[in-house]
Amino acid sequence: MAKNILCVPLDPVHDVGLKIIRNALLNKGHNVDLLMPDLPNEEIINFALKKKYDYILVSRTLGYGVYELLAKFIDLCDAAGIRDTAKLVIGGKPITPQLAAELGFDKGFSSSSSIEEIVSYIEGKEITSDMNKYKKIKKDFISEHSYQFFNKEIEQALNIIADKFLNWAKDKTSDGILRAELMRNYITSGKKDSKAYEEYLKLCDEEIKVCNTGERYIKGVRVIEEDELLKLDNFLQNRIAYQPVKIQHSNTHPLIFKFLGSGCPIMDIVHGKICERWGVDGFLLINPSWEARYEGLLHNYLTHQNDGTITSLENILLVKKYLLDGTYLTVRAHRGLNTPETTMLAGEAGADMTKINLVYGSLGAGTDPERLGVDGLQAIKYAAEYNMPFDIPGNDELSGVPAYKTLAGLLINVMIGLKVGAKPIPKPLFCYGPHIMINGQMDKNYIDYNYAKIQALREIADLPIWPGEPIAFMTQSEERVQSANATSYHSALAAFLGVDAITIASTDEAYSRGPICVASRIDSLRAVQDAFKFIGDTKIEPTKMCEVYKNEMIENIYSVLSSVAREDNLPQAIYKGILGNKEEDGAYPGTFGKGTIRCK
Repeated sequence: MAKNILCVPLDPVHDVGLKIIRNALLNKGHNVDLLMPDLPNEEIINFALKKKYDYILVSRTLGYGVYELLAKFIDLCDAAGIRDTAKLVIGGKPITPQLAAELGFDKGFSSSSSIEEIVSYIEGKEITSDMNKYKKIKKDFISEHSYQFFNKEIEQALNIIADKFLNWAKDKTSDGILRAELMRNYITSGKKDSKAYEEYLKLCDEEIKVCNTGERYIKGVRVIEEDELLKLDNFLQNRIAYQPVKIQHSNTHPLIFKFLGSGCPIMDIVHGKICERWGVDGFLLINPSWEARYEGLLHNYLTHQNDGTITSLENILLVKKYLLDGTYLTVRAHRGLNTPETTMLAGEAGADMTKINLVYGSLGAGTDPERLGVDGLQAIKYAAEYNMPFDIPGNDELSGVPAYKTLAGLLINVMIGLKVGAKPIPKPLFCYGPHIMINGQMDKNYIDYNYAKIQALREIADLPIWPGEPIAFMTQSEERVQSANATSYHSALAAFLGVDAITIASTDEAYSRGPICVASRIDSLRAVQDAFKFIGDTKIEPTKMCEVYKNEMIENIYSVLSSVAREDNLPQAIYKGILGNKEEDGAYPGTFGKGTIRCK
């Protein structure tokens, strides 16, 4: 049945929202009258008495004296008997259902309410709540790609590299692999297999052993008290995001990931819940750098005073527990002597993905190439077993490694992953790296070279692509507005290119020496949301240099892979600097765990 509706813009000038609502209601067959803006209350009441209205829709932005204005309007409606037949509804930017009720209105709609919600209310239909409206469902962006190689020369070189590597690694193991299996036995026994845990501790460095037996902790580390966990649960219990935001303006726009790793899992969780409200799709849990140097991991609910959250099973489970079902969680595993165990713990905790790069993790003061080769392969096998895709960060480019060497390394990881049944995700950098600075590929613009990286990968194979880590790296400054702008420009390029996901930094991440603040997390999320809306479904046109860069990149990738394929195995190629050397690229093989692999 058609309703009689009066639209009242109680605002000096603005009536655009009510005009849009009026048109929607007219299209539905309702009778709608729209008054001019800023009429006196008495004149509005006189007009409302001329017809029997079912609804009176009022719009108003809040400010000084407005509360009293609206209260007077409600009183006049009551006195005139208008409320006997009409429901009073208010809408506007700062309006909430609670505020509307407090003001005396029957219903309130905010600026995030849809026209469909308002029309449904008028017609007496069920209104979809904000949470249902923006309920996140994890997008399976992996299955959209076939992993088919189009460049057969590159595919052939990768097959040779991967097969040589698998053959080299097949009879090798390490304490890291043995610990991972012992810890899995301990976990699957319900932590009752004390013998497995005793054997585990024997394979740990003394600093880790004394922590896990409770004798003393590494400086800055302590156990999270049960009371702190209860307070966290009470704080978050029954809380839902108010007017949650959707960042993507189109279903083709990439998923958005942010870092967690403040050192304190409780802080990570609170920051994570706020970011979920602002539309983030997932998080990367980053561990402290010292975890890479020790044999063995710490266990228990633990907090840490410096950057990096300890990736104990308990901590990963805690973070996972409070994130929404539709939010991705990936756990970094590829740097250090505990790569297999970290990946196994991520799988046992129900994480969605993990992070492994056999090349980058072996360069720049990282893990010894042979040790990470053996450990990383087992980690990739765990990833496949737990059905966790693994992302492959290309951050070796930040030390000065040319993009084509970095991309060659990503593709090697892809092929090894495919050979053992895993789902690899290459992550090329959108950055202003040292090699680019020195050689001038971005002197004219930041678009051509980043564009060329994506196009090169797409001409080589049909792969999921997730630029990181984060995008706009080394284009951001300590000024928060500039940092947000740099992130937004690069995210607009990512949206146009149709990549699957991007990792973004918070606006204080370029200079922060401690935990990232919540406001800076929101800065970059809002900036990306605006960038996605700005770019929409339009195009970015690169210059002719993009094609030149792309072709050079593919040619150089093949040249690097051919050189690696001629070596006996991948670690040997890394030792020789084929994928990054100290003299030209500022990269050198890591030393952690050197000489610790052995035959099975």
